[in-house]
Parts: sequence; structure tokens; C-alpha cells
Amino acid sequence: MSALPAVPLTPLPEIDLRHVLVLTDDTGIAQHATFGTPDLHHGYCTDDNARALIAGVMARELGVGEEKANGRQPDSHTEQLSVALQRYLAFLNYAFDPETGRFRNFMGYDRRWLEAVGSQDSQARALWALGTATARVRADAITDLAEHLFCAALPALEQCDAIRPWAYGLLGICEYLKVHPEDEDASQRAEALGDRLLRVLRRNAKSDWPWWEDELTWGNAKLPHALIEHGRRTGSEAAIEAGEKALRWLLKVQTGEKGRLSIIGNNGWYTRNGRRACFDQQPIEAKALVQACLAAARVRPQAFWVDEAARCFEWFLGGNDLGIPVYNPETGGCYDGLMEDCVNKNQGAESTLAYVLSVLEIHDYARGAAVE
Repeated sequence: MSALPAVPLTPLPEIDLRHVLVLTDDTGIAQHATFGTPDLHHGYCTDDNARALIAGVMARELGVGEEKANGRQPDSHTEQLSVALQRYLAFLNYAFDPETGRFRNFMGYDRRWLEAVGSQDSQARALWALGTATARVRADAITDLAEHLFCAALPALEQCDAIRPWAYGLLGICEYLKVHPEDEDASQRAEALGDRLLRVLRRNAKSDWPWWEDELTWGNAKLPHALIEHGRRTGSEAAIEAGEKALRWLLKVQTGEKGRLSIIGNNGWYTRNGRRACFDQQPIEAKALVQACLAAARVRPQAFWVDEAARCFEWFLGGNDLGIPVYNPETGGCYDGLMEDCVNKNQGAESTLAYVLSVLEIHDYARGAAVE
């Protein structure tokens, strides 16, 4: 394989965990913020604690919070990383119901669950996080529980009948199989999910709309991302090529007149043969594109993919339709969305983690490129 091309960002963006840790208390990470302050009225959710676990795992893997080679102590905000990791994992453990094999999702600030069973998305996101923790953390205090929960929750993924949970779940299994390739049950489930994603894409795709559904909504880039990772693990060229084609089209659809990333807004989405919503643009979409493009670059070491990853990341820094930064360097947080004429100045967990995970993904890729 050719050497991985470098991401054209010099210097690489700083890994900044300040606001993630501001949002984190002894229960987990709070869902929302009023401006830059945690908004406790909305409590917590499994979705965000799963995202936070992935971010914490990646930060730890990249050496954030460790003592420097020259003996200097880590920055004060990174000293909390190990504790925060345990908080997020503990939240997922508490959210899991062993009788149903499902995770609850929404919890009030009083630590009372607001539902008996969470969404399909939260089930699959938790599996993604647990698979990542199992594969990437070399500490029994974390990996033992992460692996236990992953295996206990995996069968309930069969109850999911929507394509996005299939994609999140497949990403989690691909991570888990990096350290447990002998697990036949997990391998078979991954094969089944990959086949389902490919089959639905082939059934619905048209020459002018090579996509799974007749509407682009949320988490779009996770679908091609999962296919690409599945193809990378299994050597399936069909999966890789289908994922690449869909991702190229998604990038083209979301390119504005000035060449900047123009995310499809959640105020109406984009239905085939209909009008696309320009706002409100969500940070998680930029993050998903960064991750998918870098996954493609690992499989196909082409400058196109790293250039696109950089372009999508620049959305956070002002490379968007309004030319306004969405990342707030004063707090380390990320604004909750790009509105028609301004940003939503609240800096909640989903948005802040979208920025942080994008930065971590870039550093993770850059480390791999340096090794190559």
C-alpha cells in the first residue's frame, strides 16, 4: 500500500478537552449547556456518554494526560482524563439493563431514568464506544468491563431495523474484532450488517442519487464510513467501492458555491427532487465527514480524501456558509449549530464532542501517516 498522504493542516489543531471536562461531573457528561455553562435541567444521555467514552479512549491512546518525555507534568485539564473515562464507562454500565440487553438513554439530573428502553441509535452508539474501548485501551480496569458490556449488549443489535444503528454497530464490531478476531459470533454479525447495508444501498441507489434512502437527514456520513471500514477489515472491494462512491456524492451535494462545506440543515433536511434545507447545520455532520474521509484515506491513500477531511474540518473554524467559527477557543467548546445568520451559542456535549472527535481523528490519522 502507498504511504498515507499528510492532512494539509499545519500545525495540527490542538487537542482541547477543557469544555468536555467542564460538562463532566460525577455522573457523566451533561447533555446541554446554556452558553458555556452546563444546563442541568436536561440531565444526561447514553448517546453523549458513548461519544465521550470514544473521545476519552482516543485521547488516552494519543498520550493526552501522560507525563512528557522531559519529565513535565501534564496540563491540569488532562489530569482528569482517567477519572472521566471511568465516569463515562460507569454511566454506560448503569444504563444497561441485563434483562433486555438494551441501554436506557435519557436520565434526569436526579439520576432517574426517563425511559425503560433507549433508542436504536443509542444502543448501537454504546456498542461502538464499548468496542472502541475494548480495542484501544490497555488497562484491565476499563477493558474488562467494556468487553463484558459489549458482549452482553451485542445480541440486542438484532432488534434494530434502521440503517444508522446498523452502521454504528458495525463500526463497533470492527473495532472489537481488532483484538478478538477469533470471535465467530461477532464476525458473523459484522458480515450480516455489512451485507444489509450494501443490499439496501444497491436496492435504493439511482445514478443521480446513489444513496440508501430518498432523503438525507442526520449522521449521513456514518453509512459510507461503516461500509468502508467493513471493506477494510474483510478485504471486500465491493463494500469499499460502494462506500467511496456514496461518500464522494455526499461531499459533492454538500459543497457550496465558494467550495466550502455546506451541511444539509436539520430544518427540513433534503428529500430527493425536493429543496434542501441550508440551516440549521449541525457539528456532528462535519465530524462524521471528517471521520469517513480519513477512513477512506487509510484504504485508498489519495490526496483527495485528506484534502476533503481538512475542508470538512475547516467548517468548525469558519470555512462554512457564514464564514463564522463554530469552535470557541476561549472555552474549548463548540457551538450547537450554524443558524441562518449566526451561531447557536450554546455549547452542549454533542457539538463539543463533534469538534473534539474530529481533532482526535486527525491526530490519530497523522500518527499512522508518520509510522508509514
